[in-house]
Amino acid sequence: MTNTVLVVEDEPLVREALGQTLELAGYASILAGSFIVAKDHITTGFPGIVLSDIRMPGRDGLYLLDHVQSVDADLPVILLTGEGDIPMAVGAISKGAYDFLEKPCANEVLVDAVRKAMRARALVLENRALKSELTRGDAAARMIFGASDLVEALRDQVRRLAPIDDAVLIEGPPGSGIAKVAEVIHHLSRRPDGLYRRIAGAGLSPAALAEHLAAAATGTLFIEEVGAMPEAAQFALLEHLDAMQGARVLAGATETQDGPGIMSELNYRLDALRVRVPALGERTEDIPVIFRHYVREIAEQARVAVPEVTPEIIGGLMVQDWSGNTRALRNSAMRFVLGLEEPLGGETIGLADKMAQVERALIIEALVQHAGHASATARALKLPRKTFYDKLAKHGIKAEDYR
Repeated sequence: MTNTVLVVEDEPLVREALGQTLELAGYASILAGSFIVAKDHITTGFPGIVLSDIRMPGRDGLYLLDHVQSVDADLPVILLTGEGDIPMAVGAISKGAYDFLEKPCANEVLVDAVRKAMRARALVLENRALKSELTRGDAAARMIFGASDLVEALRDQVRRLAPIDDAVLIEGPPGSGIAKVAEVIHHLSRRPDGLYRRIAGAGLSPAALAEHLAAAATGTLFIEEVGAMPEAAQFALLEHLDAMQGARVLAGATETQDGPGIMSELNYRLDALRVRVPALGERTEDIPVIFRHYVREIAEQARVAVPEVTPEIIGGLMVQDWSGNTRALRNSAMRFVLGLEEPLGGETIGLADKMAQVERALIIEALVQHAGHASATARALKLPRKTFYDKLAKHGIKAEDYR
């Protein structure tokens, strides 16, 4: 329940009086005499608001406001001001303070301000909980990483076609994540509890295909490199698809696959639902997110501490030509976690041509980490607000897209 007020006031009598007023109004209160005492209570999930005096010895209310903004910019802070502090409090509103009250403050005015701030906080926490629940239940969000427009479009495509119980052709360069997309489609399909079977198309005989189709009759059969299947097996697959019953088929086709290729009749049949997985080089802003995910995943598997991924490492990754796509990026993360080498990619390309992409990616990563709040992101990047907004405009980034 969202009903707790963190009261930060250095004068004991005033602090106790505020706490009693709030408790009589039905709010729980945590009383702190300084920033040092208060800071441990300030978390992203704090179930309430902060009420703080501006003038305090040492780290004052404005310092506390900056700290709250860096932890959770959606945590409302109401500032208590003396008569001479009003211009300072008005300035604090532009920095993210929710409201300010002039001392001495009537109890009803205090309670009304707290009530409004508490409603705002409750709405934020409710929306976060809903978003978290949706994300947990959304395999596309859980398993397809990145925040680029290309990846968002891919996730949307997958969500739309997954419930349609028909064959899907998944195309993309080697190592781009074709198999992962197939797995996501299965999870979001109408048969997620059925068997999911992944097989190679190269050398597949009609008899072997029939066995796999029978085994996955109530589930999904993913055929890698469908164009590498012998012609007889492709005809058998076409017959299965025309029958419109049994296992759902997902067909993978890399853009450089070996073999005879997909015969025209099968290609026409697969053409209805076709999705392309973009190369990593087409969405370089996703590299930090994907690399950090792989580092955490591999560290957990290896039962070792998660190593720090510094901005310098991210910058080095961004200027590589990842011709091996996400598979190559994962290999680099594995070597990094195991201490075998610093992250490296393929051939280094011109630094000048990549700097804008690096800057854009680092800004997006910071926005994701700060839930799209511009003030907190600008502070984290150590950029003046005007410079930060200029860079958003330059790269076509909208902070609200990451909230």
